[in-house]
Amino acid sequence: MGQKTHPYGFRLGVIKGWRSNWFAEKDFAELLNEDQMLRRYVKQRLLRAGVSRINIERQPKRVTVEVHTARPGIAIGRRGAEVDKLRDELKQLTGKDVSLNIQEVKKPELDAQLVADNLARQLEQRVSFRRAMKKSVASSMRMGAEGIRIACSGRIGGSEMGRRERSEPAGRVPLHTLRADIDYAQSTAYTVSGTVGVKVWICHGEVVADTGSSNQA
Repeated sequence: MGQKTHPYGFRLGVIKGWRSNWFAEKDFAELLNEDQMLRRYVKQRLLRAGVSRINIERQPKRVTVEVHTARPGIAIGRRGAEVDKLRDELKQLTGKDVSLNIQEVKKPELDAQLVADNLARQLEQRVSFRRAMKKSVASSMRMGAEGIRIACSGRIGGSEMGRRERSEPAGRVPLHTLRADIDYAQSTAYTVSGTVGVKVWICHGEVVADTGSSNQA
């Protein structure tokens, strides 16, 4: 039996914060489903904007949605038209007052979700998986990642039998070290021969407890 732990959940409350900030006693399940629905809707709506993560904060009768994206121009639109339209749509869906904040991801090559999504899109376009993985690893290391690991599994390259392929090890990715800032993400490539799962681990160095800042070890 594999006993693998999600790198983000493992560090939650130690060096990582929650992506949903609210507390509820009675309506927990209802609000959790609403969070999931909001994330799915925003991700689908801003498909071309390269959404990395969505943080949700709740106050009574008010929801704050913070979208981290690689292309804020697409998400905001001309004179903020797109963001106003999306805010109105979310208000209709939830029936609550929604505040929408767009944050730019400065270095997409160091964001595990954006790297995984980019790799999945390349696999859908029938790019050689080895070349795509090697290119992603090289660009992340060049931008200053301490280490990166990529794994693809499924009918890679249209083969008859599904298999798991890993990238060549680059740098260090210490999954058992709690103070190591590991960014982890999954994505799915919908290829002609079936779905291919993509997993990405990126190490950003170690977080020093007294300052709470990340530095290169």
